[in-house]
Amino acid sequence: MVALDWDFTNVPQQKKRTGAFGLTDANRRFLILALGFLALVRLLLIFWLPVTDSTEARYIEIARKMVVSNDWITPQFDWGVPFWGKPPLHTWLSAIGMKLFGINPFGARILIFAATVLTVTVVFDWTRRKRNTDTALIAVIILSSSLLFFGASAFVMTDMTMVLGTTLSMVGFYQCVRSEGGQRVWGHMFFTGLAIGLMAKGPTAAVLTGIPIFLWLLTGRRWRMLRRLPWVTGVLLLAVLTAPWYAAAEFKTPGFLRYFIVGEHIERFLVPGWDGDLYGSGHSRPKGIIWLYWAGVFFPWSIFAAVLTLRASKVRKVFSRDGSGWYAYLAFWAISPLILFAPAANILPAYVLPGIPAAAILLTSLWREVWPGGGKVARFVVGATLGAMLTLYSGGAIICGISPGRLTTKSERSLVERASDLDPEMTLTYWGGRSYSAEFYSRGTVKATASPKVLRKMKTNNRRDAIAVSSQSVPEVLAIVGPRFHDMGAFGRRHLIVESPRDGDNS
Repeated sequence: MVALDWDFTNVPQQKKRTGAFGLTDANRRFLILALGFLALVRLLLIFWLPVTDSTEARYIEIARKMVVSNDWITPQFDWGVPFWGKPPLHTWLSAIGMKLFGINPFGARILIFAATVLTVTVVFDWTRRKRNTDTALIAVIILSSSLLFFGASAFVMTDMTMVLGTTLSMVGFYQCVRSEGGQRVWGHMFFTGLAIGLMAKGPTAAVLTGIPIFLWLLTGRRWRMLRRLPWVTGVLLLAVLTAPWYAAAEFKTPGFLRYFIVGEHIERFLVPGWDGDLYGSGHSRPKGIIWLYWAGVFFPWSIFAAVLTLRASKVRKVFSRDGSGWYAYLAFWAISPLILFAPAANILPAYVLPGIPAAAILLTSLWREVWPGGGKVARFVVGATLGAMLTLYSGGAIICGISPGRLTTKSERSLVERASDLDPEMTLTYWGGRSYSAEFYSRGTVKATASPKVLRKMKTNNRRDAIAVSSQSVPEVLAIVGPRFHDMGAFGRRHLIVESPRDGDNS
């Protein structure tokens, strides 16, 4: 492992240091290789990690239905049941990927990963413009190796597409109001990012962008800078990119806007245990826990952020002498999800993600200012931490490639494949409720029931059946279906109960 060398004082000439961080050529090569290694491991996980219940599998199955139905306006939670919970940008990306590469996990995930790569590229380019290449390289390494950003980078859900939108908006706004030339390009980038956010997750994206911008303008008395935005053409661009779908969705399925705006964006966050969710249940959590989530999402670099508090006086000096407002802008951006979701009762750790790009840039920039020398211990700890994360992720990928069931049991891939191997014509039914990953891997052929009457009919329906059952329900189900059905063992979280071949069946 090459330890990151942050000390750029009293350096022998042969180390060939350049830039604010004084990184050696060996340091840069290590960082570039680490970034490439992270991308490679995440690509392998796209292939090797099974589609898991319930979040990712639900969204992938919705995208599969979009491909099959060719309905690109209304995502479908089930056939004929519209999915009003989120706008369709991430669904479009997954569906387009499956159109291009087939209905498989790679096709579903690859364009989500592409959106993440674009986010990282924007962060690198902006940090390089405002600071230098070394700072930009370290910032994107911290961003890409943080725990949940790495995990979510190719996960089929709304958050990473929204992170792309909020990142574009925040970078575009700052550059527009601070740059001497080319303001209109950056201003239109701001409005494009808003459009992406609105199509990824809705008004939440606009609020997450508005909070840090408002606080930055307020604390620095910078209100006049708003005049630099291309309001007329920008708002027109925003409307063109978003209004057609919202109008079409409401026209096609009336009631969408009321549920989506009021239910998903007000009641979900303010009502503990909100029971108005049409597609699941609320995630009731103690209010304020979002701050603890941040530490986990940004791990291990949240530890380094905590260490900076040991030099709080120097941090305050950095902020006080920052005439451009760079540090304040990053700080408000980083904590905007924490401000928004602190009073919320129904939240998930992924809600922190829109602020993580700013946290990575802020941590890197502040560390350079507050600890310019670093010291041998700090250099070793940073290098060792990055090496540990690379080892953790690559180890997880290897385990997933060899035995995916050891990494997660929340996938029905092995059970569906086993049932198909036994008899491709056999009808597979899930007892107790739907499994989205089973629907995806079976291409929508599995059924679900909670009715004993349906199970009893299997004894006389003149076809071979199989039942997926939780371990605690095996005795109950076997008692209902009778001696023709046999437990084939556990496959992940469920047992596969299979009917013996009927007379004349050579299976």
